[in-house]
Amino acid sequence: MTDIVFDSTSVDWDKQQGLIPAVVQHHLTGKVLMLGYMNQAALEKTLTTKQVTFFSRSKQRLWTKGETSGNTLDLIAIDKDCDNDSFLVQVIPNGPTCHTGTESCWKDGNAHPFIDNLTNLIISRKGQSADSSYTASLFERGTKRIAQKVGEEGLETALAAATHDKEELVNEASDLMYHLIVLLEDQGLSMADINKNLLDRHTKASK
Repeated sequence: MTDIVFDSTSVDWDKQQGLIPAVVQHHLTGKVLMLGYMNQAALEKTLTTKQVTFFSRSKQRLWTKGETSGNTLDLIAIDKDCDNDSFLVQVIPNGPTCHTGTESCWKDGNAHPFIDNLTNLIISRKGQSADSSYTASLFERGTKRIAQKVGEEGLETALAAATHDKEELVNEASDLMYHLIVLLEDQGLSMADINKNLLDRHTKASK
C-alpha cells in the first residue's frame, strides 16, 4: 500500500476540545458511510496502521473500526477542511460499515451519489415485466441485446465526439453509461468493480 501523505501540524485540536469529527466516505463510490471522532492518538494510529481508528466517546478509548466485527476500513486518503477542524476520510470498506449491517449509516438515498441511486433503480427493474419499463425489457431480452446496445451507444458517442457536437456527445455518453450499468448488472458486476480495477491499475503504475 502506498504511503499516505497528511500534514497534521495545522489541525486545530483546541477548537474541538481535542476531538475532530471525521466523515468517512467510500473511495470508489463516493457514498458517505459514517461519522466518527478522532483524537491525536486515533489519527496517528490510523495513519500508521492504515486501518481507520476513532476515539470512542462512550468507551473513552481508541476504537479501530471492525475490531470485533471484522468490518474494517482500509485507509486510502485523509484531508482537512478549510478551518482545519474536521476530516474527510477516504476508505475501502471490508463489509458493511453500519452496526446494523448496512453499507452506510445513512439510509436516505438522497444522501448517496446519483450514480448509486440510478444503479439501484436499474437493479429494481430486473425481473419485472418487460412492458413495465425499458430497463425491464432489456433484462428480459438478455445479455446479447444489452451488449449490442452498449456497442451502438459507444459508436454514437464516438461519432458525436468526432463531429465536435458537445451537446450530442453528452447525450450519447449518458446513453452509453446507462446501458453499461445495465450490462454490468446483467453480469453480476457494478461500477464499483470498474472503479476498483482503475484504482488497482493506478496504484501499480504509481509504484
